[in-house]
Amino acid sequence: MHTLDWIIVIGFLAILTSIGFFFSRKNKNIKDYFLGGRSMPTWLVAFAAVGTSISAGTFVGAPQIAFDSNFTYIMLSVGAIIGGLMAAYIILPALYKANTITIYGYLGDRFGDGAKTSTSVMFLIGQLLTSGSRLFIAAIAVSVMLYNDIMMPNLILSILILGLVSTIYTMAGGIKGLIYIDTIQILLVIGTGLVAIWLLLDAIPLPIADIVDNLRHSAQGDKLQVIDSSFSFSQPYNLMGALIACAIFKFAQYSTDQEFVQRQLTCKNIKDAARSLVSSQVISLPVVIIFMIIGSLLFIYYGRPDLMGANAPADALNDSRQIFPQYMFNHMPVGVLGLMVVGLLAAALSSFNSAINSMTSSLFSDIYLPWKEKRMRPGEGSPSTTLKESKIFVVVMGVVLTAFAIVAALMQGAGDQSLVDFALGIMSFSYAGMLGVFLCAVLTKRGNVTSVIWALVTGCLVVLLLQPGILAWWSEALFGAPVKMAWVWWVVIGGAISFGVCCLGKKKETAAVKA
Repeated sequence: MHTLDWIIVIGFLAILTSIGFFFSRKNKNIKDYFLGGRSMPTWLVAFAAVGTSISAGTFVGAPQIAFDSNFTYIMLSVGAIIGGLMAAYIILPALYKANTITIYGYLGDRFGDGAKTSTSVMFLIGQLLTSGSRLFIAAIAVSVMLYNDIMMPNLILSILILGLVSTIYTMAGGIKGLIYIDTIQILLVIGTGLVAIWLLLDAIPLPIADIVDNLRHSAQGDKLQVIDSSFSFSQPYNLMGALIACAIFKFAQYSTDQEFVQRQLTCKNIKDAARSLVSSQVISLPVVIIFMIIGSLLFIYYGRPDLMGANAPADALNDSRQIFPQYMFNHMPVGVLGLMVVGLLAAALSSFNSAINSMTSSLFSDIYLPWKEKRMRPGEGSPSTTLKESKIFVVVMGVVLTAFAIVAALMQGAGDQSLVDFALGIMSFSYAGMLGVFLCAVLTKRGNVTSVIWALVTGCLVVLLLQPGILAWWSEALFGAPVKMAWVWWVVIGGAISFGVCCLGKKKETAAVKA
């Protein structure tokens, strides 16, 4: 990168940090720090939620999918809208009325403190690898930027750089600062994506009609195919998988994941919270389409030298995971590249910082504070002391998440999944059990602390048994042939079984202790 590009990138990071420290003065207690005083405007929360959903997995991973396959991944966003509607009207009202700092406080009211603690622990375990995978995906582009490759040592250094920057401004501003920062970041992501499309269209020496025709009739099939009507449990983005399995997966995400629900809990009332949740998913759809278009244009740019002619790029593509970052750093003009890197960092940091904040709120409010209060003497502790302690927890969580990003890099490198499928599939380990528990809490009068714990364990074990290698082994032993099942169905199956397990417990009237 040239000096101008570095100035743009460093200036962007300086602005984010300044915003974080500006809002640090407005936090008087932990409810301000983690919930923004429940005073955030609906439109702002909606855009911030888009920033949480549209991570580096979209910025880097969506172009990879379009380059390698087609547009059927867009159906996941359609399923997300359905899942958002379900969460807004089934789960969110109960969580909002509970008036707790985290959504797991609701389970404490419903089942007992043990349920709150166990679901918080499950969320933390699942989120460690989930958010770690997002940071690792972002580090791919940073590694290409700094070292022009994605060798593991360089990936690890890139992860450490991103983790440090994100932890600093997350610690400073709390949720209110993050919501403003995430809104700025998602607007940058959209803008840089549109600029990339314009540059690619200018570089490809074909009219748009010819580009579309070549994509529709490529040697790999229709690269612009959106709807796959095939009846198959092994394909994640066919119509059945998108409208049923993806919808339920997203329903679980927007109901049980503190990272996503925390944004909605900052709204003034339940109507605003529901409106912001659904709106964020509607806004996410065109954002995903933008990056899918980039991937399809890169297929022409790198994959069809016969069409590019004299404009064919000189650099060879070694790994489709780095398709968009490689194009950025090798072919974008000075200044524009700096803006593109800003867009990438915006996508990466918006999801990572929200993970740090949400995980800290769960660890601090659901586990540490109850432990501390049992050991404090009357009159000990103050809001300012508690606030300082919460910031220390943010730093610790940032360090831990960065470490798990390195673990995620090693895991994905050993498998053959796309970046997006890897990041989404790994969420299922925690979502399956928590979905069963939340559905039992909201829809029935059954369940207790013991059945909650067993439901969480069951969900995790079911998803483990559905992993490709393990599923192929035991299904061949039982049925004589290996079975394949796409990751979108893991939460559906695991959540249904966990729901049944949780409902086996009888409600104990003495268990409903105010969190």
